[in-house]
Amino acid sequence: MTKLVIGCGYLGHRVARKWLQQGESVVVVTRSDERAEALRVEGFQPVVADVSDPESLKCLPEARTVLHSVGYDRRAAASRRAVVVDGLRNVLDSLSQVVDRLVFISSTGVMGCHRGSWVDETAFCEPQREAGRCGLEAEKLLQAHRLGRRTVILRLAGLYGSGRLPKLADLRAGHPLAAPDGAHLNLIHVEDAAEAVLAVERMATPPDLYLVSDGCPTGHRAFYSEMARQLGLPSPIFTDPVPGSRGAAAALGNKRVDNGRMLGELQVELQFPSFREGLAAICSELRDSGETG
Repeated sequence: MTKLVIGCGYLGHRVARKWLQQGESVVVVTRSDERAEALRVEGFQPVVADVSDPESLKCLPEARTVLHSVGYDRRAAASRRAVVVDGLRNVLDSLSQVVDRLVFISSTGVMGCHRGSWVDETAFCEPQREAGRCGLEAEKLLQAHRLGRRTVILRLAGLYGSGRLPKLADLRAGHPLAAPDGAHLNLIHVEDAAEAVLAVERMATPPDLYLVSDGCPTGHRAFYSEMARQLGLPSPIFTDPVPGSRGAAAALGNKRVDNGRMLGELQVELQFPSFREGLAAICSELRDSGETG
Protein backbone atom coordinates (compact mmCIF):
# COMPACT_ATOMS: atom_id res chain seq x y z
CA MET A 1 0.00 0.00 0.00
CA THR A 2 1.12 3.57 -0.69
CA LYS A 3 3.25 5.56 1.77
CA LEU A 4 2.28 9.22 2.00
CA VAL A 5 4.78 11.90 3.05
CA ILE A 6 3.29 15.28 3.86
CA GLY A 7 6.15 17.75 4.08
CA CYS A 8 8.97 16.42 1.90
CA GLY A 9 11.66 18.60 3.44
CA TYR A 10 14.92 17.88 5.23
CA LEU A 11 13.64 14.85 7.15
CA GLY A 12 10.62 13.85 5.09
CA HIS A 13 12.66 13.59 1.90
CA ARG A 14 15.11 11.19 3.54
CA VAL A 15 12.37 8.96 4.88
CA ALA A 16 10.67 8.98 1.47
CA ARG A 17 13.94 7.93 -0.20
CA LYS A 18 14.39 5.05 2.25
CA TRP A 19 10.85 3.81 1.56
CA LEU A 20 11.44 4.11 -2.17
CA GLN A 21 14.65 2.07 -1.84
CA GLN A 22 12.59 -0.62 -0.11
CA GLY A 23 10.39 -0.86 -3.20
CA GLU A 24 7.44 1.04 -1.74
CA SER A 25 5.12 3.30 -3.72
CA VAL A 26 5.67 6.76 -2.22
CA VAL A 27 3.47 9.82 -2.68
CA VAL A 28 5.05 13.10 -1.55
CA VAL A 29 3.29 16.41 -0.95
CA THR A 30 5.01 19.66 -1.84
CA ARG A 31 3.82 23.24 -2.36
CA SER A 32 6.06 23.85 -5.39
CA ASP A 33 5.42 22.80 -9.00
CA GLU A 34 9.15 22.98 -9.68
CA ARG A 35 10.01 20.78 -6.71
CA ALA A 36 7.23 18.39 -7.68
CA GLU A 37 8.91 17.81 -11.03
CA ALA A 38 12.28 17.18 -9.37
CA LEU A 39 10.65 14.67 -7.01
CA ARG A 40 8.96 12.96 -9.95
CA VAL A 41 12.38 12.47 -11.58
CA GLU A 42 13.55 10.73 -8.39
CA GLY A 43 10.72 8.20 -8.72
CA PHE A 44 8.16 9.66 -6.33
CA GLN A 45 4.53 10.43 -7.08
CA PRO A 46 4.28 14.16 -6.25
CA VAL A 47 1.14 15.99 -5.22
CA VAL A 48 1.17 19.78 -5.22
CA ALA A 49 -0.78 20.95 -2.18
CA ASP A 50 -0.57 23.33 0.77
CA VAL A 51 -1.68 22.26 4.24
CA SER A 52 -3.11 25.74 4.84
CA ASP A 53 -5.39 25.32 1.79
CA PRO A 54 -8.02 22.60 2.45
CA GLU A 55 -9.16 22.52 -1.18
CA SER A 56 -5.67 21.55 -2.38
CA LEU A 57 -5.67 18.50 -0.07
CA LYS A 58 -8.72 16.84 -1.62
CA CYS A 59 -6.48 14.93 -4.04
CA LEU A 60 -4.56 13.08 -1.31
CA PRO A 61 -4.47 9.35 -2.12
CA GLU A 62 -5.39 6.48 0.16
CA ALA A 63 -2.39 5.38 2.20
CA ARG A 64 -1.95 3.03 5.14
CA THR A 65 1.18 4.84 6.40
CA VAL A 66 1.39 8.63 6.62
CA LEU A 67 4.34 10.75 7.70
CA HIS A 68 3.40 14.31 8.65
CA SER A 69 6.65 16.30 8.72
CA VAL A 70 5.61 19.85 7.93
CA GLY A 71 8.05 22.53 9.01
CA TYR A 72 7.21 26.20 9.34
CA ASP A 73 8.76 28.48 6.74
CA ARG A 74 9.30 31.92 8.29
CA ARG A 75 9.10 33.41 4.79
CA ALA A 76 5.55 32.13 4.33
CA ALA A 77 2.59 34.49 4.41
CA ALA A 78 0.60 32.16 6.68
CA SER A 79 1.09 32.36 10.44
CA ARG A 80 2.79 29.57 12.37
CA ARG A 81 -0.50 28.54 13.92
CA ALA A 82 -2.19 28.46 10.50
CA VAL A 83 0.44 25.99 9.28
CA VAL A 84 1.15 23.89 12.38
CA VAL A 85 -2.29 23.63 13.98
CA ASP A 86 -4.87 24.53 11.34
CA GLY A 87 -2.75 22.85 8.65
CA LEU A 88 -2.74 19.60 10.62
CA ARG A 89 -6.51 19.84 11.07
CA ASN A 90 -6.91 20.25 7.31
CA VAL A 91 -4.74 17.20 6.67
CA LEU A 92 -6.65 15.06 9.18
CA ASP A 93 -9.94 16.05 7.57
CA SER A 94 -8.56 14.96 4.18
CA LEU A 95 -7.03 11.59 5.10
CA SER A 96 -8.90 8.42 4.25
CA GLN A 97 -10.20 5.87 6.74
CA VAL A 98 -7.64 3.27 5.63
CA VAL A 99 -4.73 4.90 7.51
CA ASP A 100 -3.15 2.36 9.85
CA ARG A 101 -0.21 4.44 11.09
CA LEU A 102 0.30 8.19 11.22
CA VAL A 103 3.76 9.36 12.29
CA PHE A 104 3.69 12.99 13.41
CA ILE A 105 6.93 14.93 13.69
CA SER A 106 6.92 17.26 16.67
CA SER A 107 9.72 18.85 18.69
CA THR A 108 11.16 18.60 22.18
CA GLY A 109 10.52 22.35 22.21
CA VAL A 110 6.93 21.62 23.29
CA MET A 111 8.29 20.57 26.69
CA GLY A 112 9.62 23.99 27.63
CA CYS A 113 12.29 24.57 30.27
CA HIS A 114 13.17 22.04 32.97
CA ARG A 115 16.12 23.94 34.49
CA GLY A 116 18.68 21.59 32.99
CA SER A 117 17.05 18.40 34.35
CA TRP A 118 16.78 15.15 32.43
CA VAL A 119 13.35 14.69 30.83
CA ASP A 120 11.55 11.68 29.36
CA GLU A 121 8.15 11.05 27.77
CA THR A 122 6.37 11.54 31.13
CA ALA A 123 7.70 15.07 31.74
CA PHE A 124 5.20 17.94 31.86
CA CYS A 125 4.99 20.38 28.97
CA GLU A 126 5.00 24.12 29.53
CA PRO A 127 6.47 25.74 26.41
CA GLN A 128 7.51 29.40 26.60
CA ARG A 129 7.99 29.98 22.87
CA GLU A 130 5.32 30.28 20.18
CA ALA A 131 6.76 27.35 18.25
CA GLY A 132 6.43 25.10 21.28
CA ARG A 133 2.92 26.29 22.10
CA CYS A 134 1.72 25.66 18.54
CA GLY A 135 3.42 22.26 18.49
CA LEU A 136 1.78 21.19 21.74
CA GLU A 137 -1.63 22.37 20.51
CA ALA A 138 -1.13 20.30 17.35
CA GLU A 139 -0.24 17.23 19.42
CA LYS A 140 -3.41 17.60 21.49
CA LEU A 141 -5.51 18.08 18.36
CA LEU A 142 -4.09 14.89 16.93
CA GLN A 143 -4.57 12.84 20.09
CA ALA A 144 -8.25 13.84 20.24
CA HIS A 145 -8.87 12.93 16.59
CA ARG A 146 -10.28 9.62 15.35
CA LEU A 147 -6.78 8.76 14.11
CA GLY A 148 -5.25 9.50 17.50
CA ARG A 149 -5.01 5.84 18.50
CA ARG A 150 -3.21 5.10 15.25
CA THR A 151 -0.72 7.93 15.69
CA VAL A 152 2.83 8.00 17.01
CA ILE A 153 4.28 11.39 17.91
CA LEU A 154 8.04 11.79 17.57
CA ARG A 155 9.39 14.77 19.48
CA LEU A 156 12.69 15.51 17.79
CA ALA A 157 15.64 17.24 19.38
CA GLY A 158 17.57 19.74 17.24
CA LEU A 159 17.95 18.28 13.75
CA TYR A 160 21.32 18.56 12.02
CA GLY A 161 23.25 16.74 9.32
CA SER A 162 24.63 17.07 5.82
CA GLY A 163 23.65 20.47 4.46
CA ARG A 164 22.44 21.72 7.83
CA LEU A 165 25.08 23.06 10.19
CA PRO A 166 23.91 26.14 12.11
CA LYS A 167 26.11 29.26 12.02
CA LEU A 168 28.56 27.65 9.59
CA ALA A 169 28.91 30.81 7.47
CA ASP A 170 29.56 32.97 10.54
CA LEU A 171 32.09 30.48 11.85
CA ARG A 172 33.98 30.50 8.57
CA ALA A 173 33.92 34.29 8.42
CA GLY A 174 35.28 34.60 11.95
CA HIS A 175 32.24 36.50 13.17
CA PRO A 176 31.48 36.43 16.90
CA LEU A 177 28.81 33.85 17.64
CA ALA A 178 25.85 34.70 19.87
CA ALA A 179 25.36 31.52 21.91
CA PRO A 180 23.90 31.04 25.39
CA ASP A 181 26.30 29.85 28.07
CA GLY A 182 25.16 27.09 30.41
CA ALA A 183 22.05 25.93 28.55
CA HIS A 184 21.95 22.40 27.15
CA LEU A 185 21.69 21.65 23.44
CA ASN A 186 19.93 18.39 22.49
CA LEU A 187 20.54 17.02 19.01
CA ILE A 188 19.69 14.19 16.62
CA HIS A 189 21.37 13.55 13.29
CA VAL A 190 18.87 13.52 10.42
CA GLU A 191 19.87 9.99 9.36
CA ASP A 192 19.17 8.65 12.85
CA ALA A 193 15.87 10.55 12.97
CA ALA A 194 14.87 8.91 9.68
CA GLU A 195 15.68 5.49 11.12
CA ALA A 196 13.42 6.25 14.09
CA VAL A 197 10.54 6.93 11.70
CA LEU A 198 11.13 3.64 9.91
CA ALA A 199 11.32 1.79 13.22
CA VAL A 200 7.95 3.21 14.30
CA GLU A 201 6.39 2.19 11.00
CA ARG A 202 7.63 -1.38 11.45
CA MET A 203 6.27 -1.85 14.99
CA ALA A 204 2.89 -3.50 15.45
CA THR A 205 1.62 -1.45 18.43
CA PRO A 206 4.11 1.19 19.54
CA PRO A 207 3.36 3.72 22.31
CA ASP A 208 2.01 7.05 21.16
CA LEU A 209 5.07 9.15 22.02
CA TYR A 210 8.85 8.98 21.72
CA LEU A 211 11.59 11.50 22.38
CA VAL A 212 14.11 11.31 19.54
CA SER A 213 17.56 12.47 20.59
CA ASP A 214 21.10 11.14 20.62
CA GLY A 215 20.96 11.26 24.42
CA CYS A 216 24.22 13.21 24.58
CA PRO A 217 23.30 16.82 25.41
CA THR A 218 26.06 19.39 25.17
CA GLY A 219 26.50 23.12 25.51
CA HIS A 220 25.83 25.47 22.60
CA ARG A 221 29.36 26.85 22.84
CA ALA A 222 30.91 23.38 23.07
CA PHE A 223 29.11 22.40 19.87
CA TYR A 224 30.43 25.35 17.87
CA SER A 225 33.91 24.98 19.33
CA GLU A 226 34.00 21.34 18.21
CA MET A 227 32.70 22.31 14.78
CA ALA A 228 35.51 24.85 14.40
CA ARG A 229 38.11 22.32 15.56
CA GLN A 230 36.98 19.66 13.11
CA LEU A 231 36.90 22.16 10.25
CA GLY A 232 40.36 23.44 11.10
CA LEU A 233 39.04 26.94 11.86
CA PRO A 234 40.07 29.29 14.69
CA SER A 235 38.22 28.88 17.96
CA PRO A 236 35.10 31.03 17.88
CA ILE A 237 34.57 34.15 19.92
CA PHE A 238 31.27 33.98 21.78
CA THR A 239 28.88 36.70 22.87
CA ASP A 240 25.70 36.50 24.92
CA PRO A 241 22.53 36.52 22.78
CA VAL A 242 20.56 39.76 22.60
CA PRO A 243 17.48 39.55 24.86
CA GLY A 244 14.45 38.59 22.78
CA SER A 245 16.53 37.05 19.98
CA ARG A 246 16.30 33.44 18.80
CA GLY A 247 19.58 32.70 20.57
CA ALA A 248 18.22 33.98 23.86
CA ALA A 249 15.01 32.02 23.31
CA ALA A 250 17.06 28.83 22.88
CA ALA A 251 18.23 29.12 26.47
CA LEU A 252 14.61 29.05 27.66
CA GLY A 253 14.33 25.38 26.69
CA ASN A 254 17.12 24.23 29.00
CA LYS A 255 16.76 20.47 29.57
CA ARG A 256 18.53 17.18 28.86
CA VAL A 257 16.56 14.72 26.73
CA ASP A 258 16.53 11.04 27.69
CA ASN A 259 16.34 8.72 24.66
CA GLY A 260 15.92 5.50 26.66
CA ARG A 261 12.48 4.61 25.33
CA MET A 262 13.56 5.16 21.72
CA LEU A 263 16.62 2.95 22.14
CA GLY A 264 14.88 0.26 24.18
CA GLU A 265 11.57 -0.05 22.35
CA LEU A 266 12.28 1.13 18.82
CA GLN A 267 15.76 -0.45 19.01
CA VAL A 268 17.24 2.31 16.90
CA GLU A 269 20.99 1.79 16.56
CA LEU A 270 22.37 5.30 16.37
CA GLN A 271 24.83 5.86 13.57
CA PHE A 272 25.83 9.08 15.31
CA PRO A 273 25.59 8.57 19.10
CA SER A 274 26.84 12.08 19.81
CA PHE A 275 27.38 15.38 18.02
CA ARG A 276 31.09 14.60 17.73
CA GLU A 277 30.53 11.62 15.41
CA GLY A 278 27.90 13.57 13.51
CA LEU A 279 30.18 16.56 13.02
CA ALA A 280 33.04 14.28 11.96
CA ALA A 281 30.95 12.81 9.13
CA ILE A 282 29.66 16.19 7.97
CA CYS A 283 33.07 17.86 8.13
CA SER A 284 34.58 14.95 6.19
CA GLU A 285 32.03 15.58 3.43
CA LEU A 286 32.89 19.26 3.44
CA ARG A 287 36.61 18.53 3.22
CA ASP A 288 36.07 16.11 0.35
CA SER A 289 34.15 18.80 -1.53
CA GLY A 290 36.73 21.46 -0.73
CA GLU A 291 34.26 23.54 1.26
CA THR A 292 36.14 23.80 4.56
CA GLY A 293 37.98 26.89 5.78
